Amino acid sequence: MDIPKLRLVIERLHSYGTDLIFIGGSSNIDSGFVDEFILTIKNTTDIPVIIFPGGLSSISRHADAILFMSLLNSLDPLWLSWVQAKSAPLIKKAGIETIGTGYIVIDPGMKVGEVGHAKLIARDDEASASQFALTAQYFGMKLVFLDAGSGSPCHVPVDMIRAVKSTIDLPLIVGGGIRTPEAAKSVVAAGADIIVTGTQIEEDVSRIKSIITAIKA
Repeated sequence: MDIPKLRLVIERLHSYGTDLIFIGGSSNIDSGFVDEFILTIKNTTDIPVIIFPGGLSSISRHADAILFMSLLNSLDPLWLSWVQAKSAPLIKKAGIETIGTGYIVIDPGMKVGEVGHAKLIARDDEASASQFALTAQYFGMKLVFLDAGSGSPCHVPVDMIRAVKSTIDLPLIVGGGIRTPEAAKSVVAAGADIIVTGTQIEEDVSRIKSIITAIKA
């Protein structure tokens, strides 16, 4: 998304009542562009901007906070703790707030599952999702994030959301495949405290208005 389009999108999201803006992606991006992107948002709205990191280049001192995530069901130690260890000094230097987050990728996983070498949690495996979520809580993390992956044809099953939420005492983020007001309402009713609708913004930001209206009603 180019900068002029970004300004228009942010203005509309602000008018719709969006609570948070996550910045990031599953592939590394240029750090200078991240800075410019975030500064454009900050000059357009007072909505908090939180980094959803895809690598070291995602870090920017201009953000309000960063999700300090561990991809708990990754088979690659890089995404469990190594990239976090490399990023920690950069985050400290940037002086932004860290929000410890247990990140769990659910089937089909899409690009983030591939890049993160995730052993995907099956859609009917509420027990494993709940175990990983509780692990995040016992590690002292502040959030749990269940993600079916950007562009997923389906969102995280409501039974899984309900099972995870009943297991933990942390706020729960759910993302991936939430395309309609009905889907958003079902995800929130099952226990999601925050929903992420990134692909919808890229495809047609006007769709977000009905989703926000539905869940805030």
